[in-house]
Amino acid sequence: MGADHARILAKDVPAAELRVICDASEARARDLGETFGARHVLTDPMAALSRDDVDAVLIASPDDTHAALTIAALEAGKNVLCEKPLAPTSADCLRVIETEMRLGVRRVHVGFMRRFDPAYTAMKAALDDGIIGGALMMHNFHRNVAAPDWFTGKMAISNSAPHEFDIGRYILGIDYISITAAQSANGRTIAPVFMTLETTDGQLVNIEVNNNAAYGYDVRGELVGETGSVELGAPKHATYNVSLQSAQRFDEDWRPRFSEAYRLQNKAWIDGIANGTPERRLATAWDGLCSTLVAEAGVSALAAGVKQAIKTPAMPAVYMREK
Repeated sequence: MGADHARILAKDVPAAELRVICDASEARARDLGETFGARHVLTDPMAALSRDDVDAVLIASPDDTHAALTIAALEAGKNVLCEKPLAPTSADCLRVIETEMRLGVRRVHVGFMRRFDPAYTAMKAALDDGIIGGALMMHNFHRNVAAPDWFTGKMAISNSAPHEFDIGRYILGIDYISITAAQSANGRTIAPVFMTLETTDGQLVNIEVNNNAAYGYDVRGELVGETGSVELGAPKHATYNVSLQSAQRFDEDWRPRFSEAYRLQNKAWIDGIANGTPERRLATAWDGLCSTLVAEAGVSALAAGVKQAIKTPAMPAVYMREK
C-alpha cells in the first residue's frame, strides 16, 4: 500500500511533491524513490518525520506502529494521513487524540478511503437527498480470495471489517451501540464471520467477512430505506464472451477495486493542507477511535458468543464538524 500511495502522490496529485520515501528495506526504498522521483530515501522513520522540508506524512507501516509514528509526526508539526487502523487498540487511539487535543490542532486523518468511492458516494447521496426515505438497514459483505494460515476470525473483525464499521457510521451519520458476531463452524481454518450491529438511531447493520471466498475480491452493499433501497455498483471494465459464456472478472485484491477512492482521498488530503480547509469526508482520529472500539467489542462478542455493548465516549469539541 505504501508503494501505491507513493505512486498516487507522485503521479496523480499535482499539489504534492514526493520528497522522502522511508522503508525498513533500503533497497526497496531506493527502488521506489527512483521510480517515483523522490529526492531522498531513508530507513529511519524518526529521521524522516523530523525533516524541515517535509510538510505532511503518509503512514503505511505495520498496524502496531501507527500510533507511535502518528504521535511523533504530530509532535514534529506534520500533517498526517495514517492507513487504517489508526491503532489496533482504543488505548493507543486515545493517545493520538490526547496529543491532538494538547496541541490544539487537528492534523490527523485516517485512510478510510471508501468515503471517496463513487459507489458509496452515490449511496450516501440517495439517503441524504431523501430518495429512499429514512434508513432502516444496511447490508455489507467483504470477500477476499484467500487468507494465510495464520489469519483468524478475530483478525477478520479487527483487520478486515473496520472499513465496513467506518462506512456505516459515515453513511448513516450514527454511532453503534451493540454488536453480535458468529463464525460458521465448518472446520475450515478461517471460516466466514457474520456480525450484526445496532445503531444509535435504531437501524440494523450486518457485515459478512469471508477471507477465503476463492473466486475474487468482492465488496457489495445495500442500504434499505423506508421507500426504497440503493445497492453498490462495482466498476466492471469489460465483459468476456468466450466458450459459450458471458462473464466478468473479479479483482485479486482491494487495490484495483478502490483505486479511484485512494486517488480522490489522497488528493483531498493534500488539497486540504494546501488551502487550510480539510475535506469533510476525510476520516479523523476520532473516526479511527470509533472504528477500533467497534472492532474490540466485535472480538469480545465472537469470543463470548453473546451481544456486546459498544461504549463510545463523548466527542471532544475539536472533532465536531459544522452541520
